[in-house]
Amino acid sequence: MDTVVPPTPTPDAGVNLDVIALIQQSALSTYPLLICSIIVLGVLLERLWSLRGMISSIVQLSGTVVPLLARGDVRAAVDAVRGHPVGPAQRVFGDLLAMGAGADREELEHIADNRQFEEIQGCGAYLWILATIGSSAPFIGLFGTVMGIMRAFHSMALVGTGGFGVVAGGISEALIATALGLAVGIIAVAAYNYLQARVERIDASLRIGSDRVLEALAAARGPHGA
Repeated sequence: MDTVVPPTPTPDAGVNLDVIALIQQSALSTYPLLICSIIVLGVLLERLWSLRGMISSIVQLSGTVVPLLARGDVRAAVDAVRGHPVGPAQRVFGDLLAMGAGADREELEHIADNRQFEEIQGCGAYLWILATIGSSAPFIGLFGTVMGIMRAFHSMALVGTGGFGVVAGGISEALIATALGLAVGIIAVAAYNYLQARVERIDASLRIGSDRVLEALAAARGPHGA
């Protein structure tokens, strides 16, 4: 009589390694992370579009206005600012030229600081969302990890026996939550750091351009107007 040898189970037997299925099984943590990833992408694209060309615009406008003021042609400088595309440089330089006739240097510097602060705050809009997601996404993934491990040990308790085959599903669910949380967090932090550095460069360019305009405006007004 022939002896029937049962087939040796493969390591993947009974273990679902489908990423989509694992995400669905750990929906309590993975679905919020997927939503966070969409928000991160949306904020990144919106800020990239809003901040595009700002530094070159500031440099171009200051390079146009300062020589005109140096020649004493304030009217041409005002027209150049009005004809420039709307942006931080156009608004800040426009306010400085509008107030230049009746304000002293100290007052103009105060106006420049206030306008620059307002513009930079606008440039940094929504970055707090990236910072929040970047710091919280790993913890959401950790929450999914804990839930997956709890389900794994609960399954082990119901079966009554241990072994990797019993807990494999729960461990896989836990790991996918951790991986997704780390991925979303890393992308959010990288996007935040990049955009924050870009805003700081815009701030520096705007301050340099404003200082050049203030110096040229003071020279155009003469020693008595300065």
